Amino acid sequence: MHSTHDATDLQALLSVEDLQISVESSTSPQVLVEDLNFKLFTGKTLAIVGESGSGKSISSLALLGLLPDNLKVQGQAYLHGQDVLQLNQTQLRQIRGQKIAMIFQEPMTALNPLHRVEKIIGEPLLLQGQSKEKVRKKIIDLLHDVGISEPEDKLRRYPHELSGGQRQRVMIAAALALDPEIIIADEPTTALDVTIQTQVLNLLQLLIQNRNMAMILISHDLNLVKRYADDVIVMNQGKVEEQGDVKTIFTQAKAAYTQHLLNHDFGEAYPLNNDLKEVLKLHHLAVKFPIKKGLLNRIHDYFVAVEPLDLTVHQGESIGIVGESGSGKTSMALAIARLIESDGKIVLMGKDLNQLNERKLRPLRTQFQMVFQDPFSSLNPRMTVEQIIGEGLALQKISASDLNERIEQALLKVDLPINFKHRYPHELSGGQRQRIALARALVLRPKLIILDEPTSALDRTTQRSIVKLLRQLQHEFQISYVFISHDLQVVKALCQKVLVLRHAKVVEFQETQDLFNSPQHSYTKKLIEASQY
Repeated sequence: MHSTHDATDLQALLSVEDLQISVESSTSPQVLVEDLNFKLFTGKTLAIVGESGSGKSISSLALLGLLPDNLKVQGQAYLHGQDVLQLNQTQLRQIRGQKIAMIFQEPMTALNPLHRVEKIIGEPLLLQGQSKEKVRKKIIDLLHDVGISEPEDKLRRYPHELSGGQRQRVMIAAALALDPEIIIADEPTTALDVTIQTQVLNLLQLLIQNRNMAMILISHDLNLVKRYADDVIVMNQGKVEEQGDVKTIFTQAKAAYTQHLLNHDFGEAYPLNNDLKEVLKLHHLAVKFPIKKGLLNRIHDYFVAVEPLDLTVHQGESIGIVGESGSGKTSMALAIARLIESDGKIVLMGKDLNQLNERKLRPLRTQFQMVFQDPFSSLNPRMTVEQIIGEGLALQKISASDLNERIEQALLKVDLPINFKHRYPHELSGGQRQRIALARALVLRPKLIILDEPTSALDRTTQRSIVKLLRQLQHEFQISYVFISHDLQVVKALCQKVLVLRHAKVVEFQETQDLFNSPQHSYTKKLIEASQY
């Protein structure tokens, strides 16, 4: 009997036993992950699910020896009979990329902005002494494998010249370059729209089966897990709430926490009155970018980001703009906010913003505000929360006590304690940073807020509370929203109407309920299917 037990153990590619991670501190050590056990088998995907701060990412970073020195790791992690937790940095270099590779959440920060695609993927291969021709061929094959069309054309590009979906694929290709046995995918699709999410995960699943690999999928999105994982570990504040095969966890979730994660009800958008005044009217709004070529950098042609479109937004109304990456959603938002050039009319409260120069536009900027997808890069890291929220008000002639009162009110409006005003962005969680970005917009009492994917990088609980907050604020102050998102569940909960963009064109525009009940365009149907679980 004993020998068969050993045989089954041998089949596990990776076996993690009693993993514990704690912060070394003089007073009392704080445990971040306790008693994590799992086995990972070839051809299988194990998902580790939980919200931010649950310990899911640090558990996998521990396997690669990538945790900071003040964290103490105990336990064992056997890969081919070797305990990777006991290895020194030199030995770990033989493991990283070659045995275990990692795909990170945010490709824009994980890819070196100074390197072209060819170097990003090919560098580890060249370091192994392979010839340039052989490496180039392998890079093209890898790009082909990860579904990038015309890979030769992408080799000379830098990360900023690729769309979000393409960057994510380049990162996957780089992870596959050294033929690892295990891929750790840390939230690999949070920044992607639903159709591309599905493509990327289908791709990963295919690669795992074709290449005899295994995957650890770290996610806060249970819907993805349900589709792509074989086994699940649900973590909450460092503890394992429950673990088992996908089917059991989804049909018979025992822990209240798992049931809470499975709840996707974001609530309903508020119904609108009919006689509301227009806040924003777009007439033939179009965006195109010049393509420059040659030594003199002359304009050679134009890339059309948004084909001419019309749209009216009423007071207190929320309009969702959905579509996959590259469809023109963000270009449209930046154009409305006059952050990029556009053609056509942008009439805000009766004034055409496209007719105004920057000096005349400045006093109007308080009327419309923008909240970006990634609050970490849109908040100044050197400013305190108080300075960030008060920055726009400083231009208005108000007394110090009024300023202070408005900052405190804005914090309370976004459900944050007043003492947060002394903190810096790095001391806040993703959800808290997004609330600060909202408070900064709200403090100016705008008529219109343009929100570009404000919930995509947040976990479900935080998403739910931000959506609820946006609904309350809209109701209370009668603010209008232009809400850009690839998450149709969020759009449904917040927006009264939805505009669907694809390849820079409007393919559909109707009331939210009608859109979900009877989508007119096949592309809209596809988006809705991808978002229903």
